[in-house]
Amino acid sequence: MRKVHQKLLFVLIISSAVFGFYFHIKWTKNMFFTASFQNLVTQENRKAIVMSICENNNLTNSSLSLDRKVAAQLYVEHSHKFIYCEVPKVGCSNWKRIILLLNKSLGLTVTDLNHYDVHKSRLLIKLSSYNSSVQRQLLANYTKVMFTRHPLERVVSAYRDKFLHEDDIYYSKMIANLIKKAIGKNTNSTEKITFEDFARFIVTENPKYRDTHWKPMYHLCDPCNIHYDIIGKFETIKQDADFVLKFIGAPKDLIYPSIKHHANETRTNDQISRNYLESLPPSLYRQLTNVYSIDFSMFQYRYYNYANL
Repeated sequence: MRKVHQKLLFVLIISSAVFGFYFHIKWTKNMFFTASFQNLVTQENRKAIVMSICENNNLTNSSLSLDRKVAAQLYVEHSHKFIYCEVPKVGCSNWKRIILLLNKSLGLTVTDLNHYDVHKSRLLIKLSSYNSSVQRQLLANYTKVMFTRHPLERVVSAYRDKFLHEDDIYYSKMIANLIKKAIGKNTNSTEKITFEDFARFIVTENPKYRDTHWKPMYHLCDPCNIHYDIIGKFETIKQDADFVLKFIGAPKDLIYPSIKHHANETRTNDQISRNYLESLPPSLYRQLTNVYSIDFSMFQYRYYNYANL
């Protein structure tokens, strides 16, 4: 009798384990499909708003050729049929790392890819390296992705990265002197430009020659004429990056890295941005927001309430 009870108990334990495992798998799959569905809904909403703003501002054109400056912002990864638009100060260094890591034949690891090597790598392929016919073909058949960030937080990030550090002489010296000259300051002064200097330069410079690090995002990637499959946001970078990697069929062990250029410096965030923006005169603040007005509406970012800064 005891043996019968033991067998029954064993069967119950096994049955319970199998039953539990089945529902765990079912729950996991449901959660995965629910998350995927939510991501898809989010993407459709973002794309619909982009197209609405494009139409309302007459930003679409019927030209068959892609603007060469836009083509130079687009990076092509053939093994996963992936095209990424580079928006500086929106995690672009890490996306370039991803592109290189997707090519398994290179045998690279994240630790092999430091900041300057990534940006100078000849292994990265720009869409501009192809003729217009091939460009159209790739854009029609590859997954196209761009990422955005709050426009003014991106401006603050550009200022902190390019003008408060001495490791990039081109910006900290040459562009800084150009800014001083443009706003009427002494170019012989060794003082760093202030954030107010930077903001005054942005609102008065010729938009045609604006640097990519603070150029409006819609100008860089032209989402009115390139219909991106995924529009991610820096504010939800982990979630959106995971979705992109799953969408393009990236290896399961590949995750978006969180490497910073200046490792010991706090990443530019909402509070740091407010601290810089509140140093601006109200009129200059309004002019600065006007430069990025399309980015604000197209990518659904809220204006800071200046009175509460």
